[in-house]
Amino acid sequence: MSYYQGNDLRKPTGGLKGEKRSKRKYELGSPPVNTTLSSSEEKIHVRTLGGGVKYKLKKALYINVAVPDEKAVKKVKILDVVETPSNPQNARFKIISKGTIVKTEVGLVKVTSRPGQDGVLNGVLLKK
Repeated sequence: MSYYQGNDLRKPTGGLKGEKRSKRKYELGSPPVNTTLSSSEEKIHVRTLGGGVKYKLKKALYINVAVPDEKAVKKVKILDVVETPSNPQNARFKIISKGTIVKTEVGLVKVTSRPGQDGVLNGVLLKK
């Protein structure tokens, strides 16, 4: 099944618009990746429009943490998913997205990257 992201062929009043053309390749999307906490890392390799490459993070084990006090970045292991403000149920299923708060070896970290788009997990240390 395709994920259509184009016009929905409805007027603001609810009436139907006439279909002028068929769907285009650039209007199609893909299902969400739902990056999960796992004991190993796994990335998906996707070809994008124009021949580019995008890596999507399927399973995560490590996160790059920016420590403001030391002005350094550390690669640390993720222990648990604490909270996901955008969807509370994602924390129960250990799904990691932007804004998720995870428990690591150095403390609580807020995810600042989009793992389904970037293919990497970056975050900022909240508290030790």
